[in-house]
Amino acid sequence: MTLRSRAQSALALVLLAVLVIGCKSSGTSALSTSSKTDPPGNTNSGTNSTTPPSNSAPAAPPDIAGKYNVIGSNPDGGQYRGTLEIILHGSVYQFRWHAGTQYDGVGVFNGNVVAVAFASGANGKGCGVVDYEIASDGALEGKWGYWGTDEAGTEKATRTGGSGLAGEYDATGRNPNGKEYKANLTVEPAGNLYRFVWSNNTDGVGIKQGTNIAVGIGGARCGFVAYEIRPDGLEGIWGGYGTDKTGTEKATKQ
Repeated sequence: MTLRSRAQSALALVLLAVLVIGCKSSGTSALSTSSKTDPPGNTNSGTNSTTPPSNSAPAAPPDIAGKYNVIGSNPDGGQYRGTLEIILHGSVYQFRWHAGTQYDGVGVFNGNVVAVAFASGANGKGCGVVDYEIASDGALEGKWGYWGTDEAGTEKATRTGGSGLAGEYDATGRNPNGKEYKANLTVEPAGNLYRFVWSNNTDGVGIKQGTNIAVGIGGARCGFVAYEIRPDGLEGIWGGYGTDKTGTEKATKQ
């Protein structure tokens, strides 16, 4: 990321599938409907929900909005510095970097992790991110978002085959508009990362840290970041399509 090099690294890394950032002033997009023709990876379906809302109130987003100084390392070993602004939009976040080049993305939080998908420039359209916590039985409990939509969706994937993280899953989820969907999900190793493929022709690449897996979606133009929330800011690992090499970034609140 010189965040300049990040433009090149995140865009030029053409990985099997990917993860993490921002949401311009209007937010992210949505997974889709009951047959999962739009899982964490489509958007703007615009369908109205026929499913009653959940009785449980969503968890409040963490207080990470603000301005940060960032320092990081690129996958090739070079370093960069810049600034980052995080803006809350509904239940997702816009991430906006400046470091020689502007980057814009959408982020969702899950537990102590904020996962972000981003692109070079001020328009992150098409970039999405999913963040899962891995349960003791191997199930994946996730939140997801797309650039251009201000609310997050949810997804639970139950293992039907495989071992470890790799394997086959039955996924059920809810779009930001309340519409439910179902899909099959396959997870397979991709070097140090993991490839996620949903049965609606959506795919992405994930970074696993402990019991958390952050997955970026959107193709070669989208990079992804998985941040852990720290008392003084954020510490993350980031990558892009085309390689399993990753960079690091630390963002300290101004």
